[in-house]
Amino acid sequence: MIQRWARERGARPATITGTERDGRAGVLTFHIPGYRESSRNREITWDEWFYTFDLRRLNLIYQEQLRDGRQSSFFRTESPDREDG
Repeated sequence: MIQRWARERGARPATITGTERDGRAGVLTFHIPGYRESSRNREITWDEWFYTFDLRRLNLIYQEQLRDGRQSSFFRTESPDREDG
């Protein structure tokens, strides 16, 4: 489902440069042309992306469409282990 969502938006798996730890990707993101483009994004393979995603037990929150029906590229990752005060 994640790959389908990404493919529909032309998104490629990425990590934020400088956040890597212990030889694995750090903060996970996507490179989406025209949306959240950053020189800090470093593209990685799907295998690397999912390895880190599974290892950290992350969830992906994403939006399919905007209120007006246009396709949305909004997403965020969250950890069920994180304590928010």
